[in-house]
Amino acid sequence: MAVSVQHEDFDLAAETAALSAGRSDIGAIATFLGLVRGDGGLVAMSLEHYPAMTEKALAGIVAQAEARWPLQAVRVIHRVGRLLPGERIVFVGVASSHRAAAFEACAFIMDYLKTRAPFWKKEETPEGARWVDARDSDEAALARWA
Repeated sequence: MAVSVQHEDFDLAAETAALSAGRSDIGAIATFLGLVRGDGGLVAMSLEHYPAMTEKALAGIVAQAEARWPLQAVRVIHRVGRLLPGERIVFVGVASSHRAAAFEACAFIMDYLKTRAPFWKKEETPEGARWVDARDSDEAALARWA
């Protein structure tokens, strides 16, 4: 399991390949790549966090997934700072022997990241900046794992 919170962009192909490097027990890799959407006139999105608290929370989310499914590898990268529409913001990669576990764990991790990870998001638009709360649809997606 590896968790990173970083300003720098990441290499999608390299991160995905690293999930199974040198292993023959992996039969499935599921990934999620999140991009900053530019809808609604979004100019940029800024993400703030408290480093030690955020990394601990992400590691806890991954540990919950590892307790639910038989996973061989997990990689989570979440970017912080000012990001522009189209830029990569989050990567979740999950490796398992079987596809169902990989798919489900990847979705679980992403649903928890959207609602429980301690990030503060501010959207910049031509009308000004505003802080963003979790959406009701994100909370509804999380409820399926209860």
